[in-house]
Amino acid sequence: MRIGGLQRCSYIDYPKHISAIIFTIGCNFRCPYCHNPELVDETAQEIPVADVLSFLRTRVGKLDGVTITGGEPTMHGDLLPFMRSIKEMGYDIKLDTNGTRPDTLQRLRQENLVDYIAMDIKAPFAKYEKTVARPTDIAAIKRSVALLMEGDTDYEFRTTVIKALLSPDDLRQIGEDIRGAKRYYLQKFISSKILNPGFIAKTTYTDEEFAQFQETLSAYVQECAIR
Repeated sequence: MRIGGLQRCSYIDYPKHISAIIFTIGCNFRCPYCHNPELVDETAQEIPVADVLSFLRTRVGKLDGVTITGGEPTMHGDLLPFMRSIKEMGYDIKLDTNGTRPDTLQRLRQENLVDYIAMDIKAPFAKYEKTVARPTDIAAIKRSVALLMEGDTDYEFRTTVIKALLSPDDLRQIGEDIRGAKRYYLQKFISSKILNPGFIAKTTYTDEEFAQFQETLSAYVQECAIR
């Protein structure tokens, strides 16, 4: 594992849990609005895995869970043994993923190594490559969506909404693409440190428009909320 960040305590990242957050280095997407550019371009200072595991041992009984995010954690070939080490301490684990490695997600579920999965839906399936700025295996994305919806591991889908990239029709199409999903979050784009500085000036929609999107998308999924 290549780890580029450790947040020692979070009350908001893992639903109903107080968790530590581990940030992995490297990603197979180049979303221009990514707020962890140092992980994507691999300039983050690496933290030894042994140090991270040592810290987690000191927090047993104080933290409820661990969130593993990135970057894209499923790119790492040693993700499963790393998660086994965390599970052996008794932690619940939340995984953030872009869904490009459904086989890895399947193995994690089969081995009971993950308790909650948050999968980003970057765009309607037909517009993925334009949004993530990389060739994309859409069949793999669709397999991951189906895997989560058909399985018994708790999950959410989520989309960061930028007006320049996603139209109201695009959001409706995402609703069609994940129709029947348990939980879907619309995330407001916050202009800050991002991968493509040209996107700092980009805007998201108004609160009133988000409320309309939420109402529209609630017809497609069991629960739609705004972050």
